[in-house]
Amino acid sequence: MSGLSKVPFMDAAAPWFKNYPPNVPHDVHPEQYRSLVHLLEEAFTQHADRPFSVCMDRWMSYAELDQLSTKMGAWLQSLGLEPGARVAIMLPNVPQFAVSMAGVLRAGFTCVNVNPLYTPRELEHQLKDSGATAIIILENFAKTLGLVLERTAIRHICLTSMGDLLGGLYGSWITFAVRHLAKMVPAFDLPLGSSSGTSSQQRQVTLFSKALSAGAERKLIPSTATLDSTAFLQYTGGTTGLSKGAVLTHRNIVAATLQAHTWFTPALEGRVKAHETHIVAALPLYHIFALTVCLFAMRLGGSLSLIPNPRDIPKFVKVLKKRPVHVFPAVNTLFNALLNNPEFRQLDFSQLFISQAGGMAASEGTARQWQQVTGCAMIEGWGMSETCAIGTNNPVTNKEFTGTIGLPLPSISVAIKDDDGNSVPNGQPGELCIKGPNVMHSYYNQPAETAKAFTADGYMRTGDIGVLDDEGYTRIIDRKKDMMVVSGFNVYPNELENIISMCPGVLECAAVGVKDEQQGESIKVYVVRSDPSLTEDRVMRYCQEQLTGYKRPRFIEFRDELPKTNVGKILRRELRSS
Repeated sequence: MSGLSKVPFMDAAAPWFKNYPPNVPHDVHPEQYRSLVHLLEEAFTQHADRPFSVCMDRWMSYAELDQLSTKMGAWLQSLGLEPGARVAIMLPNVPQFAVSMAGVLRAGFTCVNVNPLYTPRELEHQLKDSGATAIIILENFAKTLGLVLERTAIRHICLTSMGDLLGGLYGSWITFAVRHLAKMVPAFDLPLGSSSGTSSQQRQVTLFSKALSAGAERKLIPSTATLDSTAFLQYTGGTTGLSKGAVLTHRNIVAATLQAHTWFTPALEGRVKAHETHIVAALPLYHIFALTVCLFAMRLGGSLSLIPNPRDIPKFVKVLKKRPVHVFPAVNTLFNALLNNPEFRQLDFSQLFISQAGGMAASEGTARQWQQVTGCAMIEGWGMSETCAIGTNNPVTNKEFTGTIGLPLPSISVAIKDDDGNSVPNGQPGELCIKGPNVMHSYYNQPAETAKAFTADGYMRTGDIGVLDDEGYTRIIDRKKDMMVVSGFNVYPNELENIISMCPGVLECAAVGVKDEQQGESIKVYVVRSDPSLTEDRVMRYCQEQLTGYKRPRFIEFRDELPKTNVGKILRRELRSS
């Protein structure tokens, strides 16, 4: 067995092991699978007659997912793409996503997950950087593709509509409604290139249904991918500039799936059968957090409620009314939005066993309110695209919010290091660094960035400032780049936001540094009110009670909303430049 699964660098006396839930192993062994494809095909066989997903009341079984992804894989193979070719997937949470993802992998190609809400500039960068030659895209977003297509290497476009996999007349009606009633499909032009030119200049557009029909006429050639083959190019959020593609291998993804499986099952055992576990998929599946949850569901044999547009909170709540939900992964802003919907508060939460927060820091104010409304503690974890979303997590059997990001998961080691790469004593702040079989080995075609990302002893630098305690729990103080220096004191926005979010009348807030001749930086806090009568003076008085002098904001500005990424992270840099 390869040493990678054992993670030989891990000290058996690592402080976190003593706080592991009973029966959770210290290691996972990705080598039990030949590849991620092996894991997927095992799930399809074992759970064939089980439901996999539901979207707009149309269910898809594991057997259907198996059949449809086989057809999609066979069609992709018919295109004559090079081995390991990059295929972009630009889809929201609709059934076509899992079919496309499994189809690309089974065909022996690499998935490039693309955010459907990208601007043309962002899409062009990702397609060019990845070298993708094919794309599977929902027609709602084809206009953006059309604007950049001729500057990319894309030669094959598979175009799908919202109702394609929703069945017969119902699916046709959904497509009609999206196109003509809701007018959600802007006019688009996908230039095919010159027919008189070389074949490399010509492009082909194939409808999703036609691709499946063509694939049904062919035999899927089994994938020869190994654990060391590339499965995904997962692009980082790009909030600090151009996004980079994290190269995630089959080993990385299998390890993360096994880590999630071993970590989350203790909260379900004895309460719900594995194959009856139902999970909300509201976070976008192109995002690594939701993708890992989706793969965890597959290994479990559980099912997903696909939410194509989680921003429509009233519609989302209607879906939640329809069936019990056992696992609810979300980001802080989504938890917050739901809590502010009166109908959400009336739902039956008796079957909710895991409320998993990730993707951004969870605020204590939101966590307290969530537990009060649902009776289920919010469990915070931490991860990155570069770690397949999995890094650390609080035990899912916890009965209350801890305010920490928890313990390293099986086969993962964390260390807190200074700028020179030396580990600092427990209790001292430094950069959170991570090692494990789920951690990427490089950024795509970026050797300089890759070199910067790792310490001499092989830990990946995360850019997060954290403190590790003697019990093995890590607390994130902040991102390195967001730290403010006020009169020589380091101030971390997350700490302030956590405190100020508890002020009565505050819905959400963001703290940034503004230039100050006297102090270097002063603190400005942007506040969204839940109580319209909240005043600047009340917030200031609260801060005086809760925060030491240098941490108190000098400026308060009320806003109707805060700028966020499509995943719900607050964009402090936009606030700093406003």
